[in-house]
Amino acid sequence: YSIRGRRFAMGMTPGSDSAQSVLTTADAVLQQAIAARAFPCASYGIWLQGRVVATGAGGRFTYEADAPSALPETIFDLASVSKVVATTAMAMRLWERGLLDLEQPASKWLPEFAADGGAERKAVTVRMLLAHSSGLPAHARLWEMCATAEDLIQACMQMPLEAAPGTCALYSDIGFILLGVLLERVAGERIDAFCEREVFRPLDMEYTRFLPPAAWRSAIAPTQIDETLRRRVVQGEVQDENCWRMGGVSGHAGVFGPAPDLLRFAACILQQGQPLFEARTVERFTQRDVMVVGSSRALGWDTPSVPSSSGQHFSAHSAGHLGYTGTSLWLDFEKNLAIVLLTNRTYPGHGLERISKAIQTIRPHFHDAVFTDLQRAGYCI
Repeated sequence: YSIRGRRFAMGMTPGSDSAQSVLTTADAVLQQAIAARAFPCASYGIWLQGRVVATGAGGRFTYEADAPSALPETIFDLASVSKVVATTAMAMRLWERGLLDLEQPASKWLPEFAADGGAERKAVTVRMLLAHSSGLPAHARLWEMCATAEDLIQACMQMPLEAAPGTCALYSDIGFILLGVLLERVAGERIDAFCEREVFRPLDMEYTRFLPPAAWRSAIAPTQIDETLRRRVVQGEVQDENCWRMGGVSGHAGVFGPAPDLLRFAACILQQGQPLFEARTVERFTQRDVMVVGSSRALGWDTPSVPSSSGQHFSAHSAGHLGYTGTSLWLDFEKNLAIVLLTNRTYPGHGLERISKAIQTIRPHFHDAVFTDLQRAGYCI
């Protein structure tokens, strides 16, 4: 397939080793998962100690025999990986410029959030939204009751807390929807415009963005056959229904991108933020937040827990994030290692228990297999 006249074919990132010669065990994990219909296709990339050592792909966009083959450059709906490559990255940029105070109440920028005057809602800070300790619920099917983006945002503003702020860690899409609105008000522009100019373009993430153009559609893996809301194959538009109702741009989801672009972002974070962030910013946002005892959450990022989707070999000084569509990004600061795994495990339908359990098993197995393959190939990790 091609984008902007640039032809893509199966092959490795320039300067990297062949995935077939390096990641034999890891590739077998993915091939077995594809054969078991855990997902139609996958792509991956490995960055180690200053360079890309392997990229690869397997499967086809769908389970049909004539569907396009996945390539290392295939673009995927990143789902909640958007929370780190876009929303958290935007927060990092604003924080180091002195425009965002992590300890300020969120209601300073979101007065509607505390309009009822409740003390608990006024106690929710920007840091709590980032660390998923605000007390807001994980998810709500707001697209079913909200006709517009404005309606959906207002529903989030009025969402009851499920716990007192700062007392527990509860992963919350609702919190990141509000965080995205907050950051847009601080910056004075939409999150998609800010991130394209301030994050994606400077890092040469050429095929990463919210709202991918129609010309890219043939290069994007589909995520769902939507038989209820949109009544079509979801390809090149965000799978998450709340984000879709918001026009495809939100703080909790909406970014599309290929594995090589995510490796560029990972390299930036692993190289003390260069050339995008200051080292202190990377350290502040990727270390575990201490407000809630036992939480694995950093600011926007997650860290390995036991058990972890990152497997058994990532060090305690690691950070990463998962996405509902079957995507993940994990970084190890001690080993100077990044692993990107992108799949479309929600195709053809989502919400199935079998699918959910499959990806939970495959992710750690894949990451462990990468370590095995790299050590066998002579890499010191």
